[in-house]
Amino acid sequence: MNKLKKFIKNIKHYYMKINPMVRETLETIIFVVVMVILIRFFVGEIRWIPSASMRPTLIEGDRIIVERFSRFYKTPKRGDIMVFYPPFEKLPQTPWRIFSRLTGFFCKDIAYIKRVVAAPGDKFEIKTDKEGKSTVYINNEPLNEPYIRSEYYEKNCTEDMLCGPIIIPENKYMMMGDNRGNSYDSRWWGLLSGDRFIGRAVILFWPFNRVKIFKQYSP
Repeated sequence: MNKLKKFIKNIKHYYMKINPMVRETLETIIFVVVMVILIRFFVGEIRWIPSASMRPTLIEGDRIIVERFSRFYKTPKRGDIMVFYPPFEKLPQTPWRIFSRLTGFFCKDIAYIKRVVAAPGDKFEIKTDKEGKSTVYINNEPLNEPYIRSEYYEKNCTEDMLCGPIIIPENKYMMMGDNRGNSYDSRWWGLLSGDRFIGRAVILFWPFNRVKIFKQYSP
């Protein structure tokens, strides 16, 4: 304990010897970084859409606000549009990579955005009729999905895809893009663990002519 006190005292001593202008600049930088981390971790962040997997709900170049606060008191619900780290993306726990994820500075970790189609406890299944029209069934009832681009998925379910029927386990989620014909989602890489979520998309704020607030479409 005495060594720790001595170490802290020495740090303070050398810190006070720094030029006041330099010291003030350092304090400002530290304050800004801390605030960015707190805001991004507890409140929310801005994201842009890089692909067409969520068309027509979201298109390339859209800017959205992703809120992160609700994850502290509730789990994602069916219909929520979520940003997450896909299960095949390794998340190194080095100090720099953790810092980059918290602040967004130079972050190289890949994040996806998809919709929660089935939540824990749901029975999930995709059924395709003779005409090639595919429908998601939840608990043996067709899911109302007014947001999808087309009911014709272009690629129908095969044995190597996750199309059900399956009961979604605890803390697992079925994630699918609204553009079912052009979305690399849970059908290919499996269910998503709840600890992979970053936050929920709440507002599309740019471009201005597309401003909208996102909502759930089913209970």
